[in-house]
Amino acid sequence: MEQQPVYVFAKWTVKQGELNTVLSLLAEVAQKSTAEEGNLFYNIHQSNTGPDTLILAEAYKDEAAVAAHRETAHFQNIVVGKIVPLLAEREVILTTRIDLG
Repeated sequence: MEQQPVYVFAKWTVKQGELNTVLSLLAEVAQKSTAEEGNLFYNIHQSNTGPDTLILAEAYKDEAAVAAHRETAHFQNIVVGKIVPLLAEREVILTTRIDLG
């Protein structure tokens, strides 16, 4: 069975006063993540109704690529080590596209 792409949606609520710091850190994470072999895209969105809410939309060629991403130095050091402590809430959902076609 062929591996399908995995889409990752992360909803982050940034602690008050920390948004600029998180966005600055995310710039490096996005650059390094898109350079990963298994990454298809890495997009950062900001809520129109709550500027402290960020939605990350990412895609990887398969589950192994997601696992490899989570083991990278930039994910461990920047996301886990520096960004997560600046978040009030964090939700991550892994999905597979449904073809209703």
